Amino acid sequence: MNLRRPSAPPILYGAYALAGLSLIWSGYAITDLIHSGWFGLSVALAGDLGWITVMWAEHKRLGGRYATVAGWVIALMVGALLVLHGVLAHDLGQAIAGPFVVLVGKTVAQFALLAMQDPAALTAEQEAEINDVIRDSEYKARMHAAQLDQFDREAEATIARIKAEARVTLVRDDEDFRIGMERLEKRAAIERNSRIAIGPITAEVVREQPAEPYRTAEHPEASARPEPAMNSTNTNCEQPSITKLAREQVANTPDNALAIRAVLALRPDANEQSVAATVRRVRKQSDARGGYR
Repeated sequence: MNLRRPSAPPILYGAYALAGLSLIWSGYAITDLIHSGWFGLSVALAGDLGWITVMWAEHKRLGGRYATVAGWVIALMVGALLVLHGVLAHDLGQAIAGPFVVLVGKTVAQFALLAMQDPAALTAEQEAEINDVIRDSEYKARMHAAQLDQFDREAEATIARIKAEARVTLVRDDEDFRIGMERLEKRAAIERNSRIAIGPITAEVVREQPAEPYRTAEHPEASARPEPAMNSTNTNCEQPSITKLAREQVANTPDNALAIRAVLALRPDANEQSVAATVRRVRKQSDARGGYR
């Protein structure tokens, strides 16, 4: 079923006619009162259009009682100007009829406003309650949007901080790797230089070993003295042990072959295989303990 839009009440047309008459009369009277031509007409138009606009606000339920009071104040001020015009013109009829047109027009407009009100329309309190709900929902929606924006900003800041920390860690790892490689290269250089330096020292140690005494006629005791046995007690007391020599050479020599030759140079009476086994054993013990100190 189609709902027909209700037609405007007849009183509305009367209100339009009275508003037009009020506008014409007030425009003439106020323009003649001020003696300013179009400026006076603009004052009259401002008064009439003002209370008509306030009536529209009342119809839209804007302003509440303040709108009604403002409309009547404007209408009374226009009426006062019309009374003043009649008094200055020494015309009692104009002083009475002038404001009469304005006040009648305002009164009829108020009745027309009441006639146009919808009986099923919400009251001002209900409209205010609905507006409160709408306002609250709008507040929540905007607050939610603001919180999401804050969360996004905090997430971006966290991501930026993580990236910065990762860059610092990467640079630290690069520096640690570079320093480790330099240390390895330095250690290899030290070992190479040590081998070069220990070679002449070992040869010098071999050359400095005491030779067998000459048996001459001037020293008959030298030729008559018998050589000590390999396992004699005096020899073991005078010469250092193989293990001690092996430890000293392992501590000063990075190569087992050089250490074996040095030990054999110091103990030519020792067995080469026994010396080699001792050097290897001492080398393993030294590596396990991190080197002798």
